[in-house]
Amino acid sequence: MTLTTDNLFYSKRLKMTPPREGDVQTMLLWNEDPEYLRNVDTDIAIPYSEKQLEDEGETKNKEVYFRLRTHEEDTLIGFVVIHSIEWNNRCGQLAIGIGLAEHRNKGYGTEALHLILRYAFREMNLDRVGLDVISYNAKGIRAYEKAGFQLEGRARSAVYRDGRRYDRLMMGILKPEWEALNPIQMEEEQ
Repeated sequence: MTLTTDNLFYSKRLKMTPPREGDVQTMLLWNEDPEYLRNVDTDIAIPYSEKQLEDEGETKNKEVYFRLRTHEEDTLIGFVVIHSIEWNNRCGQLAIGIGLAEHRNKGYGTEALHLILRYAFREMNLDRVGLDVISYNAKGIRAYEKAGFQLEGRARSAVYRDGRRYDRLMMGILKPEWEALNPIQMEEEQ
C-alpha cells in the first residue's frame, strides 16, 4: 500500500481506525497505568471495566472517535477523539491518549495530533479545535504547542492530586493557524 498525504486516516507511522474486536484486552492494560489514567482525565483515576471499554468508541453525532495503530505491526497504541462537536459553530474538543508507557515519548502523540487536526479541518470542516490539559502534564502541553495550540485560559486550582492543587489549562487552535503551520499540505490541495 502506498501512503500519501491524501489519505485522511494515515500518517507516516500511524493510522486512525474504528474499534476492532480484541482492542478491549489491550485497553484493559492501559487502565493499570495511573499515569495514563491521570493524564487522560481530570476525574479520579478509576480503571474502566471490560463492559465500559466495549461501549467506548462509538462515533456519534457530536463525536468522532478513532483508535490509533502503528502501520507496520498494526499495534493498538492509543485513541483520539473530537467530541462535544457544535456543528453550527464548527467547533469541537480534542481528547487523546497513548496507552502504554512503552509507546510514549516516541513522537506518536505529536504525529496523532497532526493526523486528527488534518481530519478535523479538512474533512469535518471545523474552524476551531479546543482541549483542556492538567498543568502538570508538561509533555502533553509541549506536544499541543508544537501542533499549534495556544493557551486560551486557565481554571486555577481545579485538579487535586496527591495532596496538591493543579490548574486546568484550556488550549485551542483555529483552522487558519493550522493552515499557516501546514503550508505544503494546503498547496497540494489547490
